Amino acid sequence: MFAALSLLPTAAMAGADGPIEPAPVYDEVLNQICVREAEILHDQGVLFYDANTLEQWATGYIPNAIFFGVADWKALLPKDKSTPMVFYCVNPLCTSSEMAARQVMKLGYTNVYQMPDGIIGWRMTGHRVELP
Repeated sequence: MFAALSLLPTAAMAGADGPIEPAPVYDEVLNQICVREAEILHDQGVLFYDANTLEQWATGYIPNAIFFGVADWKALLPKDKSTPMVFYCVNPLCTSSEMAARQVMKLGYTNVYQMPDGIIGWRMTGHRVELP
């Protein structure tokens, strides 16, 4: 069983298409939440930001969510940097909401959440979506 592993060509090894590099280290620690926690925040009127592509946004988004994929995204942020906000994208494989949340945190916002389950997780748990 173990001998078979040594027969794998090196091209099948992780990172074989380029140099192996260390994973990035971020100064901002994400406050990740599950769909249930996001639902509670949504019911409290917390701001939600959709970090998906425009095509994905058009298939449905969390009610009242703000589309974040615009050039002047800083204008979409509240003046009060302690205002709670939730960022999401498609699913846990998508990193757009992570990147957006980190950028907002770099601006000094302190109450930033990221929902890794994204719009797919929101839908799979029976929550409704809006269409543009």
